[in-house]
Amino acid sequence: MKKLTFLALTLITQQALAADPATTRSKIEANLQGSIREAAEVARDANRKPAEVLEFFGLEDDMKVLEISPATGYWSKFVGPTLCENGGELVFSVGVSDSFKNDVMSLPGLECTSAINDDVNLGSIPPFEFDSGDFDLVLTFWNLHNPNAEDRQNMNRAVFNALKSGGIYGVVDHTRRHGQPTSRAVGRRLDPVLVIKEMVDVGFEFVDFSDMHYHPEDDLTQEVGTPGVRGNTDRFTLKFRKP
Repeated sequence: MKKLTFLALTLITQQALAADPATTRSKIEANLQGSIREAAEVARDANRKPAEVLEFFGLEDDMKVLEISPATGYWSKFVGPTLCENGGELVFSVGVSDSFKNDVMSLPGLECTSAINDDVNLGSIPPFEFDSGDFDLVLTFWNLHNPNAEDRQNMNRAVFNALKSGGIYGVVDHTRRHGQPTSRAVGRRLDPVLVIKEMVDVGFEFVDFSDMHYHPEDDLTQEVGTPGVRGNTDRFTLKFRKP
């Protein structure tokens, strides 16, 4: 009995250490100081709160993670090294440019990265499935506002199918007031209530939200690139789970 108790305690301790969010967060914060990041990217950290975001979404350093449309690699340059140095994997998809593949994926510390579904981009998302699956976590930042509702549904369904049971879909985007009519000024904003409904409709469970990107000075009426608004938009941060 004592031997079984010892083994059980050992297993519980190992599991706790493996999933220790403080350990992963310390690795993220170390990689935020990495030499592969540009000064302009570092300057955005105070506003974007990357370590807090990834801790909220539950990133662990040995996960298999999918990043949707990584743009110029702001997130990739510290998520990648955090995963690659600990046996994880980072996969990019949807609108991954050739310059990103050549200039970002080749950087030191991103050896565990790969790109899939080169034929899918945010401007046109037909029904599709990702070339890889069994993801623990899928991340998308300021991307969901680009596709129309039908294309968003196609992407969200593909994400749902690519995640493991219990896997997390983490979403950040610019906030639109609930029920606000579409116009050019709010075209790059999304109603978070609508986003939650769309996710639930494809099978996700809504887990949680965070107000870490709440900006009360943003009245939600101006285009997100407007001087004085750019970089300081109110943003929703939502967490979903595949059952």
